[in-house]
Amino acid sequence: MKSIYVGNLPYSATEQEVRDLFGSYGEVKLVKLVIDRETNRPKGFGFVEMDDAAAQEAIQALDGQEFGGRRLRVNEARERTERPRSFGDRPQRRFDGPRGNGGFRPRGDRPQRPTEY
Repeated sequence: MKSIYVGNLPYSATEQEVRDLFGSYGEVKLVKLVIDRETNRPKGFGFVEMDDAAAQEAIQALDGQEFGGRRLRVNEARERTERPRSFGDRPQRRFDGPRGNGGFRPRGDRPQRPTEY
C-alpha cells in the first residue's frame, strides 16, 4: 500500500472526482482531501492510497497533468515530520503577570487612593 500526495487540486474538487481520476490506474483504497478547520473549505491538496504498482503508474501518468484548470502535483507522500508546538525560537509568553498569580493582588497590597474629593 502506497500513499500518494496530490497537490494543486482545484478547490472545487470532490473526493469522488479524485477517486475517478486515480481509479483508471488501479483500485483506490482511500481518498482524503484536506479541509481547513476554520473555513471548512478544501485547502487544495489531499492524499490517495493505492497498491504499490498502481500508485507508481498513477504518479508517473498524472504528475503535471491538468485537472479542473490546474496542473496537478503528484508524488509519493512522505512521513509527516514532528513540528515543535511553540512559535519558532521565541520564548513562551506568560500571561500571569510579574507576581505569578494572574495579576490579582489582595486589597491589602494595593496602594491607597486619596480619600479627598
